[in-house]
Amino acid sequence: MRGSERSHLAVVGAGAAGLYTALCAAREGARVTLVSATPLAESSSWRAQGGLAAAISAQDSPERHLTDTIVAGRRCVRTSAARNLCEQAPAAVADLERLGVRFDTEGDGSLALGLEGGHSTRRIVHAGGAATGRRLVRSLTALVGEDPWIEVLERRRVTALLLAHDHCAGIQLEDGHEILTDATVLATGGAAALFSRTTNPPGATGGGLLLASQAGATLADLELVQFHPTALAASNGADGFLVTEAVRGEGALLLDAGGARFVDELAPRDEVARAVARQMALTGAASVGLDMRAVDPALFPNVASELRRAGIDPKHELVPVAPAAHYMMGGIATDLHGRASLPGLYAVGECACTGVHGANRLASNSLTECFVFGARAARAAVREPAAPVRSAASPQPPPSADSPPLRIESRQALWRYAGIERDAEGLQQLSEDPHSLVRLIARSALARAESRGAHQRRDCPSADPKLDGVHVTIGQDGEVGFAQWS
Repeated sequence: MRGSERSHLAVVGAGAAGLYTALCAAREGARVTLVSATPLAESSSWRAQGGLAAAISAQDSPERHLTDTIVAGRRCVRTSAARNLCEQAPAAVADLERLGVRFDTEGDGSLALGLEGGHSTRRIVHAGGAATGRRLVRSLTALVGEDPWIEVLERRRVTALLLAHDHCAGIQLEDGHEILTDATVLATGGAAALFSRTTNPPGATGGGLLLASQAGATLADLELVQFHPTALAASNGADGFLVTEAVRGEGALLLDAGGARFVDELAPRDEVARAVARQMALTGAASVGLDMRAVDPALFPNVASELRRAGIDPKHELVPVAPAAHYMMGGIATDLHGRASLPGLYAVGECACTGVHGANRLASNSLTECFVFGARAARAAVREPAAPVRSAASPQPPPSADSPPLRIESRQALWRYAGIERDAEGLQQLSEDPHSLVRLIARSALARAESRGAHQRRDCPSADPKLDGVHVTIGQDGEVGFAQWS
């Protein structure tokens, strides 16, 4: 061990959710230690092309946004969480503007609003077209670096949560150094990179979920992983590059081998991804064509430049795309203030499961979630009572639940048996995988014996009305349960 220090609050992860939570906590007067496994501005959020969904226009309303969220979520959305998100989204956008984030505007200075799948009106706020994540992270990183209340530890990996009297009392770093806290916020991102075909960077493999689970926190909805329908299908290193849904909002079309449309391009993502997969199965092709030829490349400069680097000119040829694992709706189960089941532990962003996305996330609600629930978690966490301390010893990490390194075989098996369609036979095989989080995903998918949103069972092709609003949970001992959240 190499010593310990005390901080009011530790935030683990420096994506949009972690950066904003740290800033909000600092504004509340808390001393914050922000821990990032990578250098700042290299998080998954940096790659985010979608924007923030918020009911800002005179033609829109939080209630309309809420209706779209619930419809997309396939009768599995936690309505109270979605209502918080939709009602507080405009204020989150306004706060980001006050912090210096420059969103795209129209000629009259009003915010430019995009349209994406599942939305009944234009309500997506972007920054730099499809470079929203990059601009947000850059702005928030600069603010964090200047804030005297925030200490930043870069290139430092958290290996365990510290426990004292069944309370999260801090974090342990890989060099043995301990940071003792009154509250700890995990903002470690998702787990879609567990799948062999993914839009995510290699590090998005659910590390925060394992930290929380090993410490005794409940996980939920691990079977609900969203597959994005338009990930680039290429063999030159660009495979899996996400072509933002916003290009379809500006008129891009999905075409079959004969050049005909086969789906409503602005339907919710689960529907579009299944339609693309069906076309590929019918023809044996490795992709379908995304026709961007009528879309002004200047609206999406980073998409156009990335495609050209891959040898594709979107102005003159079709872009080959196919579904890929993109976003985990499940994660660490929390209440509406980010509190996990383990006292002293909070989770925000993609590693959290508030139930706001249900069984199918509405496009661009994820960045909005980072800011709405990041602010709520910060306010709650800074008021967390002081963590209990053992009288005879320092807080201790939980017993190690060893999981071997993620193997390519596990990633391939997860894609094969828990991809866009799955069944009990394949999931049973997957439930014996060496990697613990892969096993938990398989067990959750086995428990949800129905088809709903992003979770499609070939052997249970219909939704079960008894599972409306029901969330599959995983307890400390790996026991599967069911919960309905108010």
